[in-house]
Amino acid sequence: EVQLVESGGGSVQPGGSLRLSCAASGFTFSTHFMSWFRQRPGKGLEAVAGIYSDGRPDYASSVKGRFAIAQDVAKNAVYLQMNRLKPEDTAMYYCAANCLLTLNSSWHDFGYWGQGTQVTVSS
Repeated sequence: EVQLVESGGGSVQPGGSLRLSCAASGFTFSTHFMSWFRQRPGKGLEAVAGIYSDGRPDYASSVKGRFAIAQDVAKNAVYLQMNRLKPEDTAMYYCAANCLLTLNSSWHDFGYWGQGTQVTVSS
């Protein structure tokens, strides 16, 4: 059974940091493109960061320079370090996985999803 389990969300003040984790199981992690999506209140799903099977990261322009994605293949885990958080980063964050995709791929194409973890940035 495929599972993606996110953790690490919470409430933080603007300018603060959070680290999200995604634990994967049930598929060959090392061959998949792993991505973090978010859904802000009243908005659609937005890809914010992804990491290819060779370890190359990619970022949406809205988070570039503030967020960093990393993976630990030995632990089947992917992480999203979020720094200098802004109120507009408030969203439900989801981990997603699929082979042969990129950060520009539609969310429809991702076959594996986690349940999400809430991030709230507010003073």
